Amino acid sequence: MHLPEDDGYTLRTMCEGSVEAFELFYERYAPLVMKVALRVLHDRMEAEDVCHDVFLEVLRRGSSYDPQRGSVSSWLAILTRSRCLDRLRKTRRLVQSEQVEPAAELAALTEELVLSRLRKDALVDSLQSLPANQRTAVIGSYYGSQTHRELSTEWNMPLGTVKSLIRYGLNHLRKQMEKRGWAAESDAPRKEVHK
Repeated sequence: MHLPEDDGYTLRTMCEGSVEAFELFYERYAPLVMKVALRVLHDRMEAEDVCHDVFLEVLRRGSSYDPQRGSVSSWLAILTRSRCLDRLRKTRRLVQSEQVEPAAELAALTEELVLSRLRKDALVDSLQSLPANQRTAVIGSYYGSQTHRELSTEWNMPLGTVKSLIRYGLNHLRKQMEKRGWAAESDAPRKEVHK
């Protein structure tokens, strides 16, 4: 089948599924589309991607081409330029988000470090305000990693007394942390109960 030189006819025939019409249309307009894309993008691979996208869009929307609004070449040039600008905007957004994310991560990390330091300072102050025997029991149990039984043996003290000192110490520690503005549930030391 030989197609006439009428671009509108070639476009319509191509959109109706003619492989020959597509090949002819591509042969005629690929150089134009590529030239426009290269001029806007200044990158051959990106321009080739846009060229591919443009011809796929022409296949999908070619039937909407209106010859009253301009030539096929003008329509393709505008379509190509538009796709190139879309691609540039998308690339710019990606670059900006990549630059913002590390800054946001750094800010979150810095905030977490500051909060952690403030929490530790509040915990140290709260521990210092405990009666000496309760402070020793809490520190020995939670920070010395000793079992209640080991503390009882080391201090030559009944096991029940050691457990009471730890329990009272933790209650007072929680109250001290609350006075300093820290929720006891997230800041008090945690350890399994040792029998």
